[in-house]
Amino acid sequence: MRSSPARSGWQACDRPLAKAPRDTSLIARPIPTTPVIPARPELAGLDLADDPDRWRELGFELDQDRVQLGGIRLRLGRPGHGITAWTLRHIEAAEIDGLPTRSASAGEHADELRPRSGLHPNGALGIDHVVVVTPDFERTARALEAAGLPLSRIRQEGAFRQGFRRLGPAILELVDAGDSGRPRDRAARFWGLVVIVEDLESLALRLGERLGSIKPAVQPGRRIATLKASAGLTAAVAFMDPEPVLGDS
Repeated sequence: MRSSPARSGWQACDRPLAKAPRDTSLIARPIPTTPVIPARPELAGLDLADDPDRWRELGFELDQDRVQLGGIRLRLGRPGHGITAWTLRHIEAAEIDGLPTRSASAGEHADELRPRSGLHPNGALGIDHVVVVTPDFERTARALEAAGLPLSRIRQEGAFRQGFRRLGPAILELVDAGDSGRPRDRAARFWGLVVIVEDLESLALRLGERLGSIKPAVQPGRRIATLKASAGLTAAVAFMDPEPVLGDS
């Protein structure tokens, strides 16, 4: 006969045996991640149809047909008239409401867009803003938004409207030209740019009759002077003094 559990030394138990505590130290846990914030679009360059010698005569330092202004590269001598295209970082588009658009490559960030020297002889420091005009403000604003460039501010005085968006080192200014008589189905177009200079008075002495009079700018505490047609550029260009330092009187 087989002995019963009690006789063989086993203690009968009507309760389940306690389980050993589970070791959770080796269980994989999700690693907290930081949300990826898309890079903001930036203006990397502009193509212009102007003769490089014209820009050199205005006191800009050139590297062959290129001008570096605050990290923005201007390529001169392009086919066409005025500003013919822009190059944007972190944007994939061939055109935006008729504006020829090129995407900057990673190599351009590190090499082609690095200024090769210090200040330009005329005291130019960078580009304050680029102006685009459109016969259909809402249409162009929608196209910009679809491309990842929504306007951040709209200013309206009567029938006159302007839209703004910062593009890295410069600002995009969209101007409503709906009352200009241009057909509304025409594409938007580049109109001009404003260059920041150290000293407007010194620039005026250098350029003489090629520069218009210095006037108060729309931006508080700043002044602007527009280049005349006699300078020989195909794009509209103006010069502005830097933003006032906080605390300056």
